[in-house]
Amino acid sequence: MLTRIDHIGIACFDLDKTVEFYRATYGFEVFHTEVNEEQGVREAMLRINGTDDGGASYLQLLEPVREDSTVAKWLAKNGEGVHHIAFGTADVDAEAAAVRDKGVRVLYDEPRTGSMGSRITFLHPKDCGGVLTELVTAAPPTPGEH
Repeated sequence: MLTRIDHIGIACFDLDKTVEFYRATYGFEVFHTEVNEEQGVREAMLRINGTDDGGASYLQLLEPVREDSTVAKWLAKNGEGVHHIAFGTADVDAEAAAVRDKGVRVLYDEPRTGSMGSRITFLHPKDCGGVLTELVTAAPPTPGEH
């Protein structure tokens, strides 16, 4: 079962400049940053709000760190903007299997590691009305995290 919008992924050429826009315009602050070598991106997660299931909703800003990354290729074709939407689920494996059974192509055979230690997979945009869709199971919170 999907429990929330986990995040909206936004591809950008300059992460620092884009973070500053969201900070100055909307007052959003960076909750987490990391470089995901496997995905070839540097990212910032801007926490928007908490949710009833203990998770949160974020804006995920993505800057490619290599020219061959999926986000770099997407930016070259489309320019900056919304890259994907991610839905939270308690069990990404079960959710991916259920969606696959409905005829939607799941891009990874096994979920991969995503932001903040989450488990993720993507659904093919051609099967989702043109929208690249991610399924996310958040990592358990660490002590002291809100």
